[in-house]
Amino acid sequence: MKTVVGTYDNIETAYAVANDLVNAGYSRNDISVIANDRENAYSPYVNTKVVKTSDDVGAGAGIGAAIGGIGGLLVGLGALAIPGIGPVVAAGPLLAALTGAGVGAVAGGIVGALVDLGIPDEEANLYAEGLHRGDILVIAQVPDASANAVTRVMDRPGLVDIRKQADTWRSSGWKTFDPNADVVVTTRR
Repeated sequence: MKTVVGTYDNIETAYAVANDLVNAGYSRNDISVIANDRENAYSPYVNTKVVKTSDDVGAGAGIGAAIGGIGGLLVGLGALAIPGIGPVVAAGPLLAALTGAGVGAVAGGIVGALVDLGIPDEEANLYAEGLHRGDILVIAQVPDASANAVTRVMDRPGLVDIRKQADTWRSSGWKTFDPNADVVVTTRR
């Protein structure tokens, strides 16, 4: 099995990717989505239906549809707090890894959970930092022969070049994901 990760700048694109993977025949049991929810934009849609009454009605409806869609599309949907990341919403095997062992029990928190899914440590640190800064991750565990096809499904507008993004972070002094670092929000929703 191979683990393929796409990092996105908005939840709607991440949902579309997960939906397209399921429609292409990949098992919903092998797809995870995780989004930083520091601003509490997603968790209201996890367990209850919320009616927005502000000027954000259109945006809220889109987010609600995406989150609700992920809940119906993938295995499970939950809101939890991850040390070093804060509140997140997640679905799929990553959620099970984080909640099954307890986040504190997962070696290295989010980095350990990503490594447990087969992501090399260096890349896991990049994805954890991206999540910390507001990116949304879509993770698919697929047969090796399917990795290129999954990569093509994930390649679309909104896909973040995590290595280029990391170069920008490094130019500001970043070295590796630090769960104790101050929150740096680069939300692009």
